Amino acid sequence: MIQIRFIPILIFALGVLPLYAQRNSRPTGDNAPGGIEPAVALTHKEEVSVEKPIVTHHSVTVHGKALQYTATTGRMPIKNKEGKIDAFMFYVAYTLDGGTEKRPLTFAFNGGPGSATIWLHMGAFGPKRVKMLSNGFMPSPPFQLEDNQDTWLDKTDLVFIDAIGTGYSRALTPESGKKYWGLMGDLEAFSEFIRLYLQTNSRWTSPLYLAGESYGTTRAAGLSGMLIDRGIALNGIVLISTVMNFQTSGFTIGNDLPYLCFLPTYAMTAAYHKKLSKDYNDSPEKLKADVEAFASTEYPVILSKGDSLTPAERQDAISKLAKFTGLTPKFIDQSNLRVDLSHFDAELLRDEGKTVGRLDGRFTGVNNSGTQQSADYDASEAAIRPPYTSLFGDYVVKELGYQSDLTYWVLGGGIGPWEYPGNGRSGFPDVSDMMRHAFAKNPSMHVLIAEGYYDSATPMGGVEYTLNHMGLKPENHANIVRKTFTAGHMIYIDEKSLHQFKGDVDQFFAVTAPK
Repeated sequence: MIQIRFIPILIFALGVLPLYAQRNSRPTGDNAPGGIEPAVALTHKEEVSVEKPIVTHHSVTVHGKALQYTATTGRMPIKNKEGKIDAFMFYVAYTLDGGTEKRPLTFAFNGGPGSATIWLHMGAFGPKRVKMLSNGFMPSPPFQLEDNQDTWLDKTDLVFIDAIGTGYSRALTPESGKKYWGLMGDLEAFSEFIRLYLQTNSRWTSPLYLAGESYGTTRAAGLSGMLIDRGIALNGIVLISTVMNFQTSGFTIGNDLPYLCFLPTYAMTAAYHKKLSKDYNDSPEKLKADVEAFASTEYPVILSKGDSLTPAERQDAISKLAKFTGLTPKFIDQSNLRVDLSHFDAELLRDEGKTVGRLDGRFTGVNNSGTQQSADYDASEAAIRPPYTSLFGDYVVKELGYQSDLTYWVLGGGIGPWEYPGNGRSGFPDVSDMMRHAFAKNPSMHVLIAEGYYDSATPMGGVEYTLNHMGLKPENHANIVRKTFTAGHMIYIDEKSLHQFKGDVDQFFAVTAPK
């Protein structure tokens, strides 16, 4: 995980019974389970063997209409500069039966870095999804899958990809993995995967899209610039819970930007838990407008003055920050008008003996001690992980016919330290200029950005700041659509937000895909 506490993720789901489809999950021909070639010998490059992808056929009923589709599951070999395989990237591709090479094709991935793409796959827009409660909270086990009424498969073919060191994706040796465990190496791996997929499946003429979540948005933004330089132009990019410039989320001494970017999310979270005045608690839109105005005008001036603030100015600032955060004036004063995320999560509900979730501020947890200055765990991640982990392990074997003795790394476990071109002292990672570069070379590219009110991992204020400081031309900004949701980092675990998001995505494809 990155030092800026950026957890990958993820996540989330519907609480209605599916319109159950007649499912035919049958491996075909040489792709039957018994024909899978031996697993890769991770310590002997000379003995590497390549698996044949497993092909199965399925049907899902979406709003009364049956969609017949083919699933292809496998591991794509990634070669080094000497032409030798040194990594494999696990993927699941869904293609609508009867489609052509002109059909839109979307490559999707989660982030972390260190997260498998289980969340977008099984929670957002794959044909099957994990059944959660309607607000995204975890149901009682045993958990269930359901037909996804909001799958993207009716609009686009889908390829879900796990980064090297996540899921079933592996580098052959720890040494070869190091070059992929960093910003640029990761982009190189995904760029090569996309090229190989287009080549081996004859999809070069398909309208092309990327969909990333969390650090996956960092990857998607970076890939947009890298791919255009390699002759691959994108029709569109969908960014879910976005971070491109890590200065917006890096709570380090001397960097006041995160305090500005996080304040609107603090306010929305506090209002959800009824910690603000009644007019703000009952009117999120009014609160959002007022706090964003304060964060973009008065608050920057307050922070820039530092110790030169007069006592009257300081007291006025404390009062306004207390009004927007629900924290006590004393706590804000002791924090020097700068409350970082870990302290906010631990302090907001301290009088109730609770902490709030980082990925989704609607979730609450409990600390071991009522005096701790940070949360013991992220309550939102803890509530989501068990259903996805258990159901995917069953789904990949029974539905997709793919068997492996490897551990499926959901979050962490498979990657080493992540390398960035900056670390807070020498600068912060920032891929926004790579997206600006993509717009310069491909001005017809479109971007859809989805943001949750209660997301403290990639706060909406950080997106606002980044977009306003990319140096884009007006026509580029016109091609960027932003949508906000009454949800957290994984907007799609909330049933209402999932439906809203699908409508936004349908409109996005209607505008960007050739007729």
